[in-house]
Amino acid sequence: MELSQRISRIIGQLKGIQKMVETKRECGDVLQQVSAVKKAIDGLSKEIVVSNICEFLPHKDVDRVTRMIERAINL
Repeated sequence: MELSQRISRIIGQLKGIQKMVETKRECGDVLQQVSAVKKAIDGLSKEIVVSNICEFLPHKDVDRVTRMIERAINL
């Protein structure tokens, strides 16, 4: 998925959370959406870092570096 699409989706999710808070939705429902946004941001972060770093790596190292970045982001 293109980076701008990911960002637009995250913005939409955040607007949804804002509306949920304004309409006083249940705490659990709001937190579930917050968790989804956190995961989406982690995915975006990974994609940005991987795409930038992998420009400078030999193709054979891309998978190994991608896994290392995923572990670091998930800490």
